[in-house]
Parts: sequence; structure tokens; C-alpha cells
Amino acid sequence: MTTFLKILGLVLLALVAIKLAPLFLIPVLLLGIGIVVAGALATAGMAVAVIATLLVIAALAPIWIPAALVVGLIALICRMTRGPRTA
Repeated sequence: MTTFLKILGLVLLALVAIKLAPLFLIPVLLLGIGIVVAGALATAGMAVAVIATLLVIAALAPIWIPAALVVGLIALICRMTRGPRTA
């Protein structure tokens, strides 16, 4: 008799779980949609940051390209005047 009651209890529990599933699935679905929206906004924000960085680099190119050339030339001259390295 106890086995029958256990099976009946499990069937009853399964029916209750099926009836209550929409109440639990709606918040999970809303949370999933929120996570997708947050990910899309974060991706868009990173894209805007990358574009802004590239624009700043391009706008400052008349300053940093000659500065890099001067620094490279100085490093080359310093390396040439030191002489060969011996191990």
C-alpha cells in the first residue's frame, strides 16, 4: 500500500509542478531577456569606445608620428655609438 501512495504522491507532485511551471518560467525568461539586452548594450558601448579611440589616434597623428620618428632616430644613433656588444 505504501508503494501505491508514494507513486500517487509523485504523480500529484508532478501535476502541481506542471501547473506552477509558468509562474517560475516567466521570471527566468525575463531575466534571460535582460541579460541579452545588457550584453547587446555592452557590445555597442565597446564598439563606440574603440571607434572613439581610433578617431583620437587619427586626429593626433600629426603629433605622434613625428615624435615616434624622432625617438626612433635617437635610439638608432645611441645604438650605433655604443659599438658592438660582446657576449
